[in-house]
Formats: sequence, C-alpha cells, structure tokens
Amino acid sequence: MLGDRQHNDETLCRLAQQGDRLAEETLILRYTRLVRRCAHPLFLIGGDSEDLNQEGLLGLLSAIRDYKPDKNASFRTYAEVCVRNRLSSAIVVANRRKHMPLNEAVSLYAPELFGELPDSPGPEQWLIGREEGHELSEKLKSILSKLEAEALRYYLDGFSYREIAEQMKVSGKTVDNAVQRVKTKIARAIQT
Repeated sequence: MLGDRQHNDETLCRLAQQGDRLAEETLILRYTRLVRRCAHPLFLIGGDSEDLNQEGLLGLLSAIRDYKPDKNASFRTYAEVCVRNRLSSAIVVANRRKHMPLNEAVSLYAPELFGELPDSPGPEQWLIGREEGHELSEKLKSILSKLEAEALRYYLDGFSYREIAEQMKVSGKTVDNAVQRVKTKIARAIQT
C-alpha cells in the first residue's frame, strides 16, 4: 500500500485515473471517514445507514474518476461535494416514491405460477389487525409529543425532511431528531 502521507491526494488521484488500483484504494481508505461523516445525519426511506455509506462511496469513486486539478479546487473539496451530491440525489430518488407501485405490486398471475392461491386474511384476521392498529394508534397518542406527532403525520404523508421543516417552521435537524425518536418509540410500543 502507498504510504499514508507519501503522496498527496492530487497525485494519488492522477495515478488512480491512470489505472493504479493501489492509489485508488489509498484514496478510498483516506476518505471513508469523510463519507461516513457526510452520510451519518441523513435518513434514506427504505434503506439504512450502510446504504447511504455505499452511495457516498459511489460519489467518492466518481470524484476520483472525474477530478481535474486545473479547476483550482483541492481533491478533498471536490470529493466532499461529489459525496454530498450523491447522497442528496439518493435521498431525492427514495423520497419520490416514483417506483413504489411497481416495487409493491403483486402479480395477478402469481397464483397460476405456483399452483395455489396466496394466503389472504379472512374477516376475523382483518378485524384483529384493525383492532391491533387502533391499539397502537392510541398508545402512540399517549407517548408522542405534539412535535413528534405532527412530524410523523407529515412523514407518513410522504413529505421530505426539508418540506416537513418548512411546514412546521423548525430546522431540518429538529425534524430528523423527532422522526428518529418516533421510530424508537414505535419500536418499543410494538414490543410491549
């Protein structure tokens, strides 16, 4: 492996662009912490923190591939912009819910393919599920703060954190914290 400070980032980037895998790996190792720091405060619908880290690493790889030193920006600055842009794009795409109907669709032909009808709840199971949902809803009313309940309502309606913050006239960080607390409280309520 190339020495940690033996080569500067710009030199390593030039070497990586010329096909030097060791230089590329060295840059990735150097900037993994930056990627994690950029991804840490974000939330990806339908994903987890590791998905965001992967998106950030893709942004870093793009920065390594596309960096041009003659643009008067250090590699570090360029890499951080690429990572943040990639993370932002991933969140926007996830929030669009554009492909939700396709991702959650059930084929009408699936029963024929498997030779059986899928299990569907009877009226008793439907009623029990509805009662359990009502119980959880009542429990949430007693454990969520007014701010958390309002953030949850917007969140379930598909608003982004930025849109929720604008609607509630609070910071994005306040919304993020509220949603994280709601998730924790819901998980605890379901377990009890």
